[in-house]
Amino acid sequence: MKQITDTILMVRPVQFRLNEETAVNNYYQDQQFQKEIENATANTKAQEEFDAFAKALQDKGIEVIIVNDDDKHDTPDSIFPNNWLSTHENGTAVLYPMFAENRRLERRPEVLDTLEQHGFVIKDIMDYTAAEVQGIYLEGTGSLLLDRANEKAYCSISPRADEELLIEFCEDFEYTPVLFTAYQTVGEARLPIYHTNVMMALGEEYAVICLDAIDSKAEVKAVLKHLKESGKEVINITEAQVESYAGNMMQLHNKQGEKLLVMSDQAYQSLTPAQIKKLEKYNEILHPDIKTIETLGGGSVRCMMAEVFLPKS
Repeated sequence: MKQITDTILMVRPVQFRLNEETAVNNYYQDQQFQKEIENATANTKAQEEFDAFAKALQDKGIEVIIVNDDDKHDTPDSIFPNNWLSTHENGTAVLYPMFAENRRLERRPEVLDTLEQHGFVIKDIMDYTAAEVQGIYLEGTGSLLLDRANEKAYCSISPRADEELLIEFCEDFEYTPVLFTAYQTVGEARLPIYHTNVMMALGEEYAVICLDAIDSKAEVKAVLKHLKESGKEVINITEAQVESYAGNMMQLHNKQGEKLLVMSDQAYQSLTPAQIKKLEKYNEILHPDIKTIETLGGGSVRCMMAEVFLPKS
């Protein structure tokens, strides 16, 4: 199976702002900044950042399928489609259960229709969303770091990533689960990081990961064992770099097969020259500025891109 793709889906926001429902356990959202900025201004800035980012990807030869959000529902986080949708080479689209009630409204059939209009084949829909009724969540490739080529699913357990549902996913897709809990320091407390993809990213040849976020030495050892078994160079980042979204990155390739690592400008600026050199061994780095989206949304570039792995008709 392919690990990286040349096609991504992005959703252009129409009512972006800080989502109060997600702020309860996403400690990256800046609630003070939301008080200082009008919602309309936040949305306009987010649209500008979105458009510049999408164009930068297209200029590098990445196919970007853009769906415009609508204003029928209150969906301030629609810009992050990877949390409710993943697609797979066998033609399966997966729908995931979401923690925030207003985020469940992001699951729109017309998004899947758009993929089909672009010539992609959806043979089957795997729907885990009934778990929401029991308060059980697994937020897509925010929670699941899929090593598709080696059929492993890395997952940091949190209020948004349920262990039993992860195991069910792994049984359905024949992946090996690699479980751990990653933490961040909030005030005096160590609290679970809300999404795995904030502190970890998987490329074809490497893994970027914040090992210091995993407090259990046994879990660190197990994660490293799996990464090394899969032939990944491990590039360790610090907790401070995680706070600058340095874990939230994604490797893509264009039609010519040239590889590209995408991260935000804030993430790029947080890296050391040595880390950048290691990453540039494998791919060019693209680092758009999406500061408004990061500050209010509590997510970065990887969350904005839902990879498309579906077969073409």
